[in-house]
Amino acid sequence: MKPHHAHWPLRVPHQFTPAHTTLWDNLSISARRFPHKTALDFLGSQTSYRELAQQAEQLAAWLANAGVKKGDRVLLYMQNCPQWVVAHFGILRANAVVVPVNPMNRAKELEHYITDAQARVAITTSDLAAHMAAASDALPANNRLAHMWVSDYTDAFDPSAQAIEQWPLAWQDWLVAKHPAVQISGGQVHPWPDAFRHARTTPPEYLMQPDDLAVLPYTSGTTGLPKGCMHPHRSIMHNAMAAAMWHNATQENIALCVVPMFHITGMVAVMHTSVYVGATIVLMPRWDRDYAGRLISQRRVTHWTNIPTMVIDLLGSPTFDQYDLGSLVAIGGGGAAMPQAVAQRLWELYGLRYVEGYGLTETAAPSHSNPPDRPKQQCLGIPFIGVDARVIHPETLQEVAPGEQGEIIMRGPQVFDGYWQRPDATEAAFMQFEGQRYFRSGDLGHVDDEGYFFITDRLKRMINASGFKVWPAEVEALMFRHPAIQEACVVAALDSYRGETVKAFVVLRQSHQGQVSAEDILAWCRDNMAVYKAPRLVQFMDALPKSGSGKVMWRSLQEAEMAKSE
Repeated sequence: MKPHHAHWPLRVPHQFTPAHTTLWDNLSISARRFPHKTALDFLGSQTSYRELAQQAEQLAAWLANAGVKKGDRVLLYMQNCPQWVVAHFGILRANAVVVPVNPMNRAKELEHYITDAQARVAITTSDLAAHMAAASDALPANNRLAHMWVSDYTDAFDPSAQAIEQWPLAWQDWLVAKHPAVQISGGQVHPWPDAFRHARTTPPEYLMQPDDLAVLPYTSGTTGLPKGCMHPHRSIMHNAMAAAMWHNATQENIALCVVPMFHITGMVAVMHTSVYVGATIVLMPRWDRDYAGRLISQRRVTHWTNIPTMVIDLLGSPTFDQYDLGSLVAIGGGGAAMPQAVAQRLWELYGLRYVEGYGLTETAAPSHSNPPDRPKQQCLGIPFIGVDARVIHPETLQEVAPGEQGEIIMRGPQVFDGYWQRPDATEAAFMQFEGQRYFRSGDLGHVDDEGYFFITDRLKRMINASGFKVWPAEVEALMFRHPAIQEACVVAALDSYRGETVKAFVVLRQSHQGQVSAEDILAWCRDNMAVYKAPRLVQFMDALPKSGSGKVMWRSLQEAEMAKSE
């Protein structure tokens, strides 16, 4: 018995028999069990489980007509909306692989996803379609997309039947706008409704097994471009089932989904867990604190997985006293530590314990979570169902004593199979320990005497901005495309709201010195990369500090930046 077993959630198993079914089966079963029950609630428009499954099957038929075969990768590039869920399960039903892409990414970033995943089909929304088309057109002919499906948000609701004036002001034009049609060189663009008007009546034969690749989410690292994490049906299935058990989920759950579903947490801990049990998902396309407050109050939301900055924002609303959060029975999340004062306010107002967790794209979201009835604050929690986690010395690779800092490693059924077409990176990510294969998280932490894990530092060079992981090497690679930039080094700067934000130290080319301002650089970055990645601060330098071997000494810049706050 391990120390954390003494605090294990009541009536939750330490491990369980894996389901010999796939993620598509979860939707198919829930549609048969609860055909008329609301699966998705989006801006007041409801989609039943039967309708969701039928739409996914129709889309699968259309994908098959377009030549999508077993194992093909299909890009899914959207904000949270019903079409995202339909497309996700439609791709799975077509025996294909979902490649979820951050909707904040822009054309230059999207080129990598198309080429690396070898995707020939993409599904997107009209507000983003131009970025995907530009990315495809910029590639050699044999790497471009062959098909792209484009949906308007209004494909999911009737604008004339909605109380649009109750939406956040910024959404009122965005969600009902009709964007210009786009074309892709050498390929076809299909309006979303066509998949449901002209598709083959029956989808292809379903061929997938638990070990087949289901999802290929991308994660960045300390070097190079983002890498695809190969998750078969069984790894995602494990955490969908485990999350349901951990929080005693039932079909009566009403889950608010505002964390993005392209991200592993929203996809697994909210969407797949809810579909597995037959719960209702209340979808938000973007974060808006007052709309979230109204939805929780009006829809009687019971479960809310979030980023702590969302809770901080909601509690800070001047109209917070108008909202009733009394329906919530479970609230928690990760990506950043929840401040003690905010957690205490949740407890005093609603008797809610904020449950923090920890996980990576490689571990299908949670590898650790706090027990719902005995959480600790600013804590990763205890190893999740089926997980064996240790803390080892990064150099000797020996397990350290409780309280001592080391690298967190773990193994379990939710750990990914490896990086797509990157055997070198896969080998580096795993190690043998006590005769077993463990994933190396790259995060430094310690475990206390009760078996709770805490994070203290990062081996990986990563910036955590409001829960979004920003990888400096990727931002630097994009910045080097700017014609005025000779060198760039990206570090974290402290931010009172985001926790950390992105700062770039820049050396300008001789030919551009005095002609380009910091604001010029910032504006270019906002136009050419996801807004959460884009530097918020730029500092010009004559030269970057380098080691004797010529490597940029990013750590010295990082330490100097953090010292400013002391």
